Amino acid sequence: MNIKLVLKLVGRVLLIEAAALAVPLTAALIYRESPVPFLLTIAIMGVCGLALSALPARQQFFAREGFVAVGLIWIFTGLAGALPFLFSGYFATPMDAIFESCSGFTTTGSTILTDIEALPKGILFWRAFTHWLGGMGVLVLATAIVPKLGIRSHYLTQAETPGPVFSKLVPKQSQTSKILYTMYFALTAMEVLCLKIAGMPLYDALIHSFSTAGTGGFSNRNASVGAYDSVPVDIIITVFMLLFSINFAVYFLLLTRKWKEALASDELRFFLTVVFGATAVLTLANLGVYSSIWESLRYTVFQVASIISTTGFGTADFVLWPQFSQLIIILIMFCGASAGSTGGGMKCSRILLLLRAVRREIHRITHPRSVEVVKLDGKLVSEATLHSLLVFLGAYVITVFSAALIISLDGFSFAVSFSAALTCVSNVGPGLEAIGPSGNFAAFSGLSKGVMSLCMIIGRLEIYPILVLFSPSTWRRT
Repeated sequence: MNIKLVLKLVGRVLLIEAAALAVPLTAALIYRESPVPFLLTIAIMGVCGLALSALPARQQFFAREGFVAVGLIWIFTGLAGALPFLFSGYFATPMDAIFESCSGFTTTGSTILTDIEALPKGILFWRAFTHWLGGMGVLVLATAIVPKLGIRSHYLTQAETPGPVFSKLVPKQSQTSKILYTMYFALTAMEVLCLKIAGMPLYDALIHSFSTAGTGGFSNRNASVGAYDSVPVDIIITVFMLLFSINFAVYFLLLTRKWKEALASDELRFFLTVVFGATAVLTLANLGVYSSIWESLRYTVFQVASIISTTGFGTADFVLWPQFSQLIIILIMFCGASAGSTGGGMKCSRILLLLRAVRREIHRITHPRSVEVVKLDGKLVSEATLHSLLVFLGAYVITVFSAALIISLDGFSFAVSFSAALTCVSNVGPGLEAIGPSGNFAAFSGLSKGVMSLCMIIGRLEIYPILVLFSPSTWRRT
């Protein structure tokens, strides 16, 4: 294990994070707020980052180092990102600040805050900006620096990029990263403009666009998007939540005029089917809650987009919906967005492959001599990929139930404990009952908050980098 080179990478990312703090620092200065929390954090990150970056290291970097580096970078990013919150004085304990930071960078959107509007604008800006930084991936942003270290950057992006299959848009990973961030920035700017036209103040438009882009869900209002009670705002954010839930490779195909390939995406069609299907079913199921079918459709489609994209914004409290509707919410929370998007969850491509694998097994039982393969986008899916899918599903379920078991020590109901674990691993944000769209996570113990913070990182990195990091075999010389 080339730990010195791994720590060198951690140092470089800390320097990038320190530079990113200039954005909320500027916001604090504009609104004449104390810049001290940001200046102290920049100083600490700068010193630590420079010290680690200066470490002499051999240029030996393989998959093991890549997974360990990704795990450590995300843990240190979460810890460092908590410093402005801690120095602001608005967070009761260091664990609360760490929870909020991890929730931000992993684009989960769960919060321990009971009065969001009481915080300074600079701190709220940093809180939402962590979503934007974490949405596309901290290491995707840092890829332009990696070639200067003389290492293979695809080991890093492969460990950080969500989805069952890793692929680059173009041969060079650094170019892929630039293309991804160009599209990411363009979509974010478009949403800011649309929200501003819809009447939202610029500051609020930036906050909600950062959170939508990263599919995170942090708002600067206690009532989230519902505080605006605006149909145009609801429609704009709904559309962009869905846009950021689609694999960015589809947009690349559209930009390169490969329309047929883009529209032929099996995952895209499955994702849209789930969205329209869940919306139709929930709109009818919620008719008893709302005065008309149009009102039911308005609030239902927003919450479906919010949950399946794992953004977590709220315009309605789905805890008040029928039990049937809440179960549908849990199912789409488990499903999540598309692979290669900024969304979380199991990913639609995995669910689709799982369903096709089940169909194949049924066909094998009824027709023992037949030979049937599983395909995705017209391409054969290898048995190794299907095996990895099943192992990932098992690890995912074990992680959720293990976390729920520890969280249950706080004495909350099964619905609260289980949905808290699931929403953190799936990077969704709200859960059921006390932690629904109108609730928060303040009542949990420090142990539970620590477990949930780790679950957010595990879910964002899709389990394996953290498991590799804590595996004894990783640190053996052989």
